[in-house]
Amino acid sequence: MHDDPQPFSTDAFPVELREEAWQNALASLALRSEISSRNKAALVGYITFGVSQTGSVFGTLNASPQAFTARDPAMLVRTDCVTAFVLFDGVGQIDVGAESAVVSSGDIYLLDSSREWKLELASAFRACVIRLEKSNFISRLMHTGKSDICKISSVSGIGNIAFEFVKTITFQLPSLGPEDLEQMEGALGAMFVAGLAHKDEDDGEQSTSMQLSHLRRICRTIEARLTDPDLSAVDIARSEQLSARYLQKLFASAGTTFGEYVKKRRLDRCRIDLASKSLRHLTISELCFRWGFNDAANFSRAFHLEYGVSPKAYRSQPRAAEKRYELRGRPTPSSTEHAKNALAQNEELPRSARFAEVLVEAALLETSLALTPKRSAAHKTDDADEEEQTGTHYYIPASANTVHWGYFSSLIKPILTIDSGDCLTIETVTQHAYDDYERMIQGDAGIESIFYWDKDRKAIDRRGAGPIDASIFGRGAGEGFGVHICTGPVYVRDAEPGDVLEIRILDVMPRPAANPKYAGQSFGSNAALWWGFHYHDLLTEPKPREVVTVYEILDADHGSCAKAVYNFRWTPQTDPFGVVHETMDYPGVPVDHDTIEKNFDVLKSVRIPVRPHFGVLAVAPAHEEPIDSVPPSYFGGNLDNWRATKGARLYLPVAVEGALFSVGDPHASQGDSELCGTAIECSLSGKFQLLLHKKKNLEGGFFADLDYPFLETETEWVIQGFSYANHLAQLGPLAETDVYKNASLDLAMRDAFRKVRRYLMTAHKLTEDEAISLISVGVDFGVTQVVNGNWGVHAIVRKSLFPDIS
Repeated sequence: MHDDPQPFSTDAFPVELREEAWQNALASLALRSEISSRNKAALVGYITFGVSQTGSVFGTLNASPQAFTARDPAMLVRTDCVTAFVLFDGVGQIDVGAESAVVSSGDIYLLDSSREWKLELASAFRACVIRLEKSNFISRLMHTGKSDICKISSVSGIGNIAFEFVKTITFQLPSLGPEDLEQMEGALGAMFVAGLAHKDEDDGEQSTSMQLSHLRRICRTIEARLTDPDLSAVDIARSEQLSARYLQKLFASAGTTFGEYVKKRRLDRCRIDLASKSLRHLTISELCFRWGFNDAANFSRAFHLEYGVSPKAYRSQPRAAEKRYELRGRPTPSSTEHAKNALAQNEELPRSARFAEVLVEAALLETSLALTPKRSAAHKTDDADEEEQTGTHYYIPASANTVHWGYFSSLIKPILTIDSGDCLTIETVTQHAYDDYERMIQGDAGIESIFYWDKDRKAIDRRGAGPIDASIFGRGAGEGFGVHICTGPVYVRDAEPGDVLEIRILDVMPRPAANPKYAGQSFGSNAALWWGFHYHDLLTEPKPREVVTVYEILDADHGSCAKAVYNFRWTPQTDPFGVVHETMDYPGVPVDHDTIEKNFDVLKSVRIPVRPHFGVLAVAPAHEEPIDSVPPSYFGGNLDNWRATKGARLYLPVAVEGALFSVGDPHASQGDSELCGTAIECSLSGKFQLLLHKKKNLEGGFFADLDYPFLETETEWVIQGFSYANHLAQLGPLAETDVYKNASLDLAMRDAFRKVRRYLMTAHKLTEDEAISLISVGVDFGVTQVVNGNWGVHAIVRKSLFPDIS
């Protein structure tokens, strides 16, 4: 029984304790995980539990690839327990006895505790697992079918209702008590019974099911031996203990032959390799020989016949990923809907087409695995072990061609490719510049190009991660779900998932006004907005209200202080497309100064110490879809920690090929908490050095296990905690809305504590008891921000605590 009210997260454990902790957590669901040696180091898992009054356990899982089996052989003697596995995202395979089937998003499988089974997830996945106690009737019903695999189709009917019901339970699980879950348990049991009544209609005849199972096994074996140029049907049949004639009959049932299928799979793998940047050093001939072709000329002809283009021309084409966001990122239909549509079509397939569908499923599975970011063999890579490195220096100006606005994605086209050790001067622009056009935009060609907006077009259409066509919401492209102007991304050559990117901030410089009227002066804007912590706790009228304060940065060359120039209350502003904005709900809306009342008698005797820094420092998350730039996460992003300033070093775990580094949200000054919603938002330029630490050189050290932003200053190590260490994984498909609803300082403090404990145990080799004592007496915790959706608490470990470390 799992009675810990806290959600389980592998992030809380040092890497050497992670697998054992994960297995213990899974025990509550009567599951055991089998993790390949390749995936052990990268194990990530989150579980939220709920327990009914009858002892049934509900668990939502978000985790990295692995296989599941029943917890232990003792479970096989039980006939009163059934496990329901409902997959929301992911792909894999299930084996029950001699049968197997491909598992995909939208599937519901009932697993009998008296049968041996194995469920292997080949990709990161999100699922709900329900261990139903006292389920004798369901268990008996599962034994009456023709197939050992008990799948309930969720395409329509009672299966669809059950799937949507389970999905609703997962969203509400943290708030459901034992009494509530007992009611849910009863309703689900009735749905599963009804779904099982139709199972045989979906399965078809037993012989067909067995043949499809054989065909899936054959496809997996072919894939494993695809590089063998002498591969033959006889070899495959012998390894699977089948006759070659029977094997050929299975492929004939799918409308093809063994030889044609093998050729098509080899062509597909060559096509993937031709598109891979990490394999550009291999010739086309080397790639075709790599996948079992014996003749380069025959390969070239076959490739042209299959894809309508020669291998050389295909390799030189711009990749589809590079073209995908032509208007700063257009969302694509969800993978869940695509899976449902595919399943719906599969339900209506005649028997012959079902064999062809197996070949398509197998190819899609292997292709998706091939395209999953993996580490390739390193070549000509210098690691960042040297304290000082020299390299090429690049300058990146800010313009409409070099920024992305309000979102992150792994598919944003890089603006520059560099080597580890290279230096960059990067211009960054505040999204609040239009609060005062004269002081912060006018005459600056780069900033003018970014903010250009007339009645016919915006220079940068997408501003945020929402729909590109957001007219029904009365906002604009991207909806403003994400607001930051980010310069980049920069592609770091040879960076791969598992590496660590070190960002050295060498200097931070102000961006003077280009308007001759304010020559030599620098300005910024602070907006007390509707998402501020204060907004519903105001004392004076009008309530609520949004207030903008414009600051001048004094003695900017020396970074001394800022003074308020004037403030004004936001009034409804009409953008160039004619949309009225009652609040600051969309970034970059021009403020008409004829509609506001400026108050110049503000903070007259106050001077704010300037500590210029960058609120956003990010590598790309492992997501293709646009991700809201506001909530920070494991990839960095909108950290809003003022300690990320000149002289600091930020370490970020690389999640995608090339790392894809972006920087933005420049601040002249900010206090811990960023309470009203923003800092002094002020355009700045930064000088950076990017250093790549390869995973192979990090083994045994603290950075080998780094999965969160780690900041180092001259005197401190700063460990960053969030309400959700990885909200995109922990909260599922509604993460970008639910993180705003569920974030709290309690959760952020818990995450910061767990990370600093792990840091002290891993980096400084303390025992857990030593780490806890030191945390209590020597580590300072602070509120980083309470306005970015995923709230932040940081832990500061002073270097002076470890005098022996140079």
